[in-house]
Amino acid sequence: MTTDAPLNLILFDCDGTLVDSQDILVAAMSGAFRDHGIAPPSRSDILKLVGLSLPETFVVLSGGDRSFPVEALVEGYKTAFHRLRANQPTEPMYSGMRNVVADLRAHPETLLGIVTGKSQRGVRLMLEAHDMMGWFSTIQTADDAPSKPHPGMVHQAMTTLGAQPGGTVVIGDTTYDMEMAKAAGAWAIGVTWGYHPHTDLSRAGADIIVGAPEDLREVALDLLSRNAR
Repeated sequence: MTTDAPLNLILFDCDGTLVDSQDILVAAMSGAFRDHGIAPPSRSDILKLVGLSLPETFVVLSGGDRSFPVEALVEGYKTAFHRLRANQPTEPMYSGMRNVVADLRAHPETLLGIVTGKSQRGVRLMLEAHDMMGWFSTIQTADDAPSKPHPGMVHQAMTTLGAQPGGTVVIGDTTYDMEMAKAAGAWAIGVTWGYHPHTDLSRAGADIIVGAPEDLREVALDLLSRNAR
C-alpha cells in the first residue's frame, strides 16, 4: 500500500462496526425461515454472513440448491425485520463509536462515508435514531452496488467524493469488508467487536486490526497524520 495520496476518505461498515445489530438480524432471519417452513440456520452461521446483501446471504445459505426460495426469503426477512422494529426501534451503537466518528468527522480535510449491506432506508433510520444525519458525505448500500466483497461500493464512494484509493480507508468487522477494501486498493482496518474473529480479518488482508473504539480513533488519526505529510 502506497501513501502518496492524503488519507481523506474514511468509510465505515455499519452492522458489527457502528451498531450491534446481531439480535434483530438473527431474529429476522430465523423468522423468515420459519415463516416458510424451513429450519433456520444457527446463530453463528447467520452472523458469519452479516455484511453480504440479503440475496447473496440466502444464496450462500441455500448450499447450491436451485429450488431454494431466495426471493421469497428476502421478502420474508424484510417483513420480519419491520415487525421486530416495533419493539426495537434501532440497533444500539457500540459504546464509544459515536465519539470516534465525531472526532474523525472534525479532522481537517477528512470526509466520512458508509459502505454496508443494509438498505438505504435501514441506514437512514439508524442515523436518525442516533442523531447522526448529515455526518456522512456518502452512503453506499446493497441497494446501489454489488454485494461485498465486490469493491463497487468503495469505488462509487471514491468517485462521488473525488478520493483516491491510497487516500481511502475502510473500517469493518468482517472478511467481506477487508476483501472489498483491498480489491479497491484502499486501506483496510479490521475491528474485533463485531462478527468475524481476528484471525479471519488478518487472513482477509487487514492492514491493521483493533480491539476497541479508542484504539480505532488513534489508528485512524495516525494514518491521517502520516499520509498528510
